[in-house]
Amino acid sequence: MRADFGALLVAVLVTAGCSAAPAPARPAASPPSSVPATPMARGPQPLPAAADVRPVRLRIPAIGVDAPALVPLGLGADHELEAPAKFGDVGWYAAGPVPGDAGPAVIAAHVDSRSGPAPFFRLRDLRDGDQVFVARSDGQETRFVVDTVQRYPKNAFPTDAVYGPAPGSALRLITCGGSFDAAKRSYRDNIVVYASTRWG
Repeated sequence: MRADFGALLVAVLVTAGCSAAPAPARPAASPPSSVPATPMARGPQPLPAAADVRPVRLRIPAIGVDAPALVPLGLGADHELEAPAKFGDVGWYAAGPVPGDAGPAVIAAHVDSRSGPAPFFRLRDLRDGDQVFVARSDGQETRFVVDTVQRYPKNAFPTDAVYGPAPGSALRLITCGGSFDAAKRSYRDNIVVYASTRWG
């Protein structure tokens, strides 16, 4: 599926956990009334299907994450990024760049659930200089270095900064954060980790 990176990003939440990370919406004939009709920059395009390379393992030593498999994530019926079906899974936006290739790859996971912490529970604890390792199906492993960790209100998600063009190979790790809105049964913010291969 071809997706445009330069569109409004939205997030969907369910019971006590982050069910989906923000995702680019597909172009529509006209924007919804709540979406300003402002031109957005386009980001990198999907890899050719023939490449058939995918991330197969994510390690973040500083916060104890070692995900031995990543599930592909696509866009749902509402043009939102699908969440991993299981709270313990980590997902990769398969229409975007493969981690290690040019452009910003996006990996998302839940922060928690009713039963306890999920893979990205401590994502907010990462700091500048922490390392993230992504192994791929072609045998390559890319080392990313955290540049910054930011928290954004869901209604002010930085579309261009996350999905827009980036020099070299970049990685975005996304989950939910901030305070929990009991009435809406969702978190109010998103945590975004920006990482690059600046030292690798």
